[in-house]
Amino acid sequence: MEAGASTAREVAGLVERAHRACWSTVLASTVRLTRDLDLAEDCTQDAFVQALRTWPDGVPDNPAGWLTTVARRLALDRLRRETTLRRKLPLLIEDPVAPGDSERPTDPLRLVFTCCHPALARDSQIALTLRLICGLTTREVAAGLLISETTAAARITRAKKKIAAAGIPYRIPADDELADRLDVVLTVVQLVYTAGHVATGPELTRTDLTGRALELAHLLVRLMPAEPEPEALLALLQMTQARGDARVSEDGELVLLADQDRHRWNVKLLAEGVSRATAALQRATPSTQPGGPAQAAGGVGERGVGRFALQAAVAGLHVTAPSWEETDWHQVVRMYDAMLLRWPSPIVALNRAAAHSFVPGADLTAILEELDALGKDPALKSYSYLPATRADVLARLDRADEAIAAYDEAIALTANDTERRFLTRRRAALQPS
Repeated sequence: MEAGASTAREVAGLVERAHRACWSTVLASTVRLTRDLDLAEDCTQDAFVQALRTWPDGVPDNPAGWLTTVARRLALDRLRRETTLRRKLPLLIEDPVAPGDSERPTDPLRLVFTCCHPALARDSQIALTLRLICGLTTREVAAGLLISETTAAARITRAKKKIAAAGIPYRIPADDELADRLDVVLTVVQLVYTAGHVATGPELTRTDLTGRALELAHLLVRLMPAEPEPEALLALLQMTQARGDARVSEDGELVLLADQDRHRWNVKLLAEGVSRATAALQRATPSTQPGGPAQAAGGVGERGVGRFALQAAVAGLHVTAPSWEETDWHQVVRMYDAMLLRWPSPIVALNRAAAHSFVPGADLTAILEELDALGKDPALKSYSYLPATRADVLARLDRADEAIAAYDEAIALTANDTERRFLTRRRAALQPS
């Protein structure tokens, strides 16, 4: 233990940081012991509560290890008190827990695959993973999935009951089972990253969540080295992460990609992401000639290109362009067209419309009509980026009053304080002085 007592406020801050950094690791290790999601989640939560009471007397040198030990001890105590133990262990386990074996690097990935079992409905898979892997509240899960809090809670509850009733195993699937779960696992890892990239609350970014997603993406690449889609997802996350420092100004305000100082991008991480994106695209389209992601993206007419490879191609086109103005917007739109064929989604359609608006000579009035049509889709009802995009297009059409109204709508829907301030500044710039 670190010497010296800490104040209650200091300890609360330490426990909050530990919750963000260690939640999924502690929970996943405890699940492997209990094979019961509800019990493991309860004991993990209790371990953090116990930290609030204990750490004022001295903070442990290894908070994650301390929390894992406490959670597993609490779980063992609960299990010993159960007189019907066999009926209380719904999750099968493939390998016994060895003495002193408190955590494994693959435990979080095991938990992801458990949450993404084909026996569960896809929407329940995603909601449960965000809850357990991210430690997000039900409200935060609902915000990330653009659904009501009641709906999110119901999905999480249904998924846990299904896991218990079906005896879903807590393990990484065999090779012949991986393909059936790969797409949803990649989807939830991307959602974990997205939840951290634009967080709910005062911070623009939650590095615990973005870091966790990157770790999971690395594990997936190691697990399936020949598959292009895990490599493409990792490339996408790396290229996004590489721009992280430039997303925020010195005074803590949001800076859009168009205005970022590209000298502040992480060159090493960016180069690795571009290399991975190119490799993933070439693997999916063997006829593609060597080159960067822009060249590799030329083969997207091939049926084998997946949606994560296409998203990585879009990111590659952005980061390899000399400037925002020199971005190949025609090619970006082409990527979104291909994505819509493979993954018809209103959010993809929105991103395509936004990209199309930057194509030189684009008909902004026609694009505004596309956006208005998307506004009728229930899935985008609470999605702040739709009115924000409309506001930008309206402003470029010199329809200031309508743009201000659209910004008002976007501001009301935005859950992040930094984004809200950015939109407010954009709105204020349209008002007459």
